[in-house]
Amino acid sequence: MSDDGISYTEYRNDELPKRSDLPVCPVETCVSLIGSKWKLLIMRDLLLNGSMRFKALQRSVGGVSQKVLTTNLRSMEDAGLVVRRVYAEVPPRVEYSLTELGQSLRPIMDSMWAWGESYQALAK
Repeated sequence: MSDDGISYTEYRNDELPKRSDLPVCPVETCVSLIGSKWKLLIMRDLLLNGSMRFKALQRSVGGVSQKVLTTNLRSMEDAGLVVRRVYAEVPPRVEYSLTELGQSLRPIMDSMWAWGESYQALAK
């Protein structure tokens, strides 16, 4: 339950994998966690907007099916990057946001943004 008396259940994974279960290369580890188009766009939108409901996130990401979005969100939840908050309402309200670990990816996203802007400026 939140401080304002609204009841919800939070789903998050705070248990990270064993180091031996991760790729040896740190870049490969990062790519395995966030290296898909959809995961990067989900992260972008959650970084820009904070908590988002499923349909709002789907519209914001654009072009992603419900199944693919759900699969990617669950994968990010399993990796400890996303938290899913289910409110005790009818119909249920579900919101997604980045965990602190997910928020720690902001410098990577900022660098990608800056590089993308530079590349776009070169385009004719």
